Amino acid sequence: MKSALFAKWFGDRQLNFLLAVNLLVVLVAVWVSRGQFVGIDNLQSMGAQLPEVALLALGIMLSMLSGNGGIDLSGVGLANLSGMIAALVVPRFVSGDDSPVLYTTLFCVIVLCMGLIGGLLNGVVIARLGLTPILCTLGTQLLFTGFAVALSNGASVHVDYVEPLADISNGTFFQVPISFLLFVAVVVLLGWLLRRTPFGLRLYLMGTNQRAAFYAGIPRARMLIMTYAMCGVLASLAGLVSVSHTLSAKWDYGNSYLLIAILIAVMGGVNPAGGYGRIICVFFAATVLQFLSSLFNLMGVSQFFGDCAWGFLLLLSLAFAGGERVRAIFGFGGSPSAGKGRTSG
Repeated sequence: MKSALFAKWFGDRQLNFLLAVNLLVVLVAVWVSRGQFVGIDNLQSMGAQLPEVALLALGIMLSMLSGNGGIDLSGVGLANLSGMIAALVVPRFVSGDDSPVLYTTLFCVIVLCMGLIGGLLNGVVIARLGLTPILCTLGTQLLFTGFAVALSNGASVHVDYVEPLADISNGTFFQVPISFLLFVAVVVLLGWLLRRTPFGLRLYLMGTNQRAAFYAGIPRARMLIMTYAMCGVLASLAGLVSVSHTLSAKWDYGNSYLLIAILIAVMGGVNPAGGYGRIICVFFAATVLQFLSSLFNLMGVSQFFGDCAWGFLLLLSLAFAGGERVRAIFGFGGSPSAGKGRTSG
């Protein structure tokens, strides 16, 4: 009994590696900053910043799990477009000063609906037209960005200060940022969905071996549409967090987030060939990068150096992942049966 419990918690080498790296980065950061790193202000700042890119990484994970080179590159563009449309539409119908709760509710509904529509567009094109996911989502990324530029004439769209909306990213609950609690809730929900529901079983089987999934009667087209719809909703959640944080929406916000989101998924052990990935590993991969980013800020390191560091880490992670996984990302030469099997949680 004890050995089985030990194997369950400590048998995953990827998880052990990420926990060790998290601990190492925190110890180095505390030493370099002379304790400032673990101050309440810095911890709250990190907790508020983490969800923006981590939610995008969860969408990348879901698309990769579906197999056959699945990947969603449209997340940043959809996040920006969703927030921008809500920022333009909601003030025409509701006053934030007169009805702050209704304003916030309508804002959130529009953002999430736009994410769902964008995700469904990706899913339908990939599933029904058979387009390679990387090409489809690259095209829709440009489409979403183009719409955002046209709607705003390339300028930033201001969002009035409405307390309930601003609290999504700037408020705290028992000293914990509300946006971080939202992210944790999404992680728990997705972990349950992938581990305890038929959808999760089908998604992992489809990513592991598409032929076996076909003979098992799994509706591939429907699964792909549902998966990319969920990716779109996750992207729109990231857009909601960013808009409520900055109280503005801009077409080019978070240009580097796509690279970081892919890096988080790969560092978290998600197999781009499909069929393998653990939510908890993606969570700790996201915290590693957030800790490093905060450490760079405390040390006064240039943001451009940070972008170079993320690119280097991505190449390093892909090198350790093996050539087969690299080929799977770009949709050529990969075998749909290359996945490791169903693992989640």
